[in-house]
Amino acid sequence: MYVYATLEFYDKENGIRGGGGLGVLAADTRRIAERMGLPLVVVTPFYPKEVHQRYVDGRIVDEVSDVNWRDFGYSKLDTVEIKCNNDNCRLDVVSKGFGKTQILAITEPGFGALYQGESGSEHRLYQEVALGFGGFKALRKAGVSLAVLQLNEVVTVFMAVALLDALVMAGEKFEIALEIVRQRTIYTNHTLVQAAEASFTCDQFERYVYTNIQSPRVRELLDKFFIKDKIRLSNLAFELSARRNGVSKLHAAVAHYKDIEGRKVYFKAITNGIDLKKWVLPEILNEYKTLGVLDEKLGLTTTYAKGLNNLTALDIRNLKRHGREIMNEILSEYPNQNGKVLRFDSDERTFVFKRRFVDYKRPEMPFTDAGRLRSVLEPYGAHYIIAGRVHAGDSVMAEKLRWILEAVGTDDYLRDHVHYLADYDERLAYGLSVGCNIAINIPKVGLEACGTSWMKDVANLNFLVSTHDGGVADVQSKYYFPVHGENYEAERDSLYYWMENALKCWEKDFDLEFRMGMQLYGMLPVISGERMMREYLDFVRRV
Repeated sequence: MYVYATLEFYDKENGIRGGGGLGVLAADTRRIAERMGLPLVVVTPFYPKEVHQRYVDGRIVDEVSDVNWRDFGYSKLDTVEIKCNNDNCRLDVVSKGFGKTQILAITEPGFGALYQGESGSEHRLYQEVALGFGGFKALRKAGVSLAVLQLNEVVTVFMAVALLDALVMAGEKFEIALEIVRQRTIYTNHTLVQAAEASFTCDQFERYVYTNIQSPRVRELLDKFFIKDKIRLSNLAFELSARRNGVSKLHAAVAHYKDIEGRKVYFKAITNGIDLKKWVLPEILNEYKTLGVLDEKLGLTTTYAKGLNNLTALDIRNLKRHGREIMNEILSEYPNQNGKVLRFDSDERTFVFKRRFVDYKRPEMPFTDAGRLRSVLEPYGAHYIIAGRVHAGDSVMAEKLRWILEAVGTDDYLRDHVHYLADYDERLAYGLSVGCNIAINIPKVGLEACGTSWMKDVANLNFLVSTHDGGVADVQSKYYFPVHGENYEAERDSLYYWMENALKCWEKDFDLEFRMGMQLYGMLPVISGERMMREYLDFVRRV
């Protein structure tokens, strides 16, 4: 069985709310596997708490709500027990099946919300240990035979530790057991810089990790990775995996990681993909099939380029009008920063910036010259929508958001045409993807691992204005509107230039057909979730 371990899983239809693209990727992976008939089990926590956000009087307010797995069709299989901080912790094991795939979740009332506590905190370590050791025991309770273990980021490494410990305690020689674990494990990394990773102390490991390990040889192995009383989990992941991958070509090439001996760690590039069935307007998917761009299983055909030549401006406009209706319906649930419920006419042009609200994604860039932004938007009556969650405790980004909205509020035009939507989630992400016209993706080059938000926009017939970073850098810049420059001001000028050009393309049928066709030709192969899953399967077979 292919086992996919993830601390973050974003699938609100099944009761689990994630924090961003890493969780969305995990849920997409399961759905794609289901469609492909691949036996796959996702092991993840079911969080009994989830955090929602509102924008009130110039500040972000977090609100916590309860979630119960019983309300989402899960069945309780059993309970498992782990030891943390000298306490026996009982975890419920709940399950929900979909074809040959399954969500196997561990949970208990005190588990809290996703990423509760600071990185490196004891509660965070508890969540990671519970997933690893508790999740491994859950697999055994479910009768799952683990053939492949994919670690979705380093925080899941304790499942590989649990596997190693179980093999040794079953009588396997330590060296053979270690090699078995390595050959079965894929470590998928989403972070470019090792220094950004949290570390834990010997004392924390004594109280949370070693109490769950039976083999002295496994403990000795972990001891070797402590440097000055600190351990980085990535070093364990390198030791326990024969396969390591980054999530875009650029990421795999520039990720800065070294093992415990100081040697550079190399990653294979397997670019993220999305579940087209989940994220693309059904009418657009049907059009792709009708044109021969996609086959019935949503795979890209060998003649997709020819099919794209037959996508007309009339088709694009009609499909986006339908998407706009869906977007307006969803927007009725998400008032903007002024408490206003938004509704856009089908011919109103809309830009969208929707992603985690973090510094390197540079949400403030368009607003650093409000007059120039207005000169781009006003001639077309265009709107600019911002949707993104500010991480708890991120005072820098909370202040940046406040600054953006205060700057907008001083301009008569921007006040009514720039909108911030709080509590960004997958439903809002879908609505904005199917209903907007132009997507903005401007991370500082070299800091984005892949990104998947822009993939949903491209597939839903939005023009992409982007820096050449993450997964976007998998294709040549001629396939989108490329933001570039030798410094911040030059990049900002480039952004305004391409925003204006994208608006112009929506006004002329020939330009709309040509640029949209070019964008889809270059990017559909990159965003395919089926392509991603096949590459992982090939990766497993080759090593």
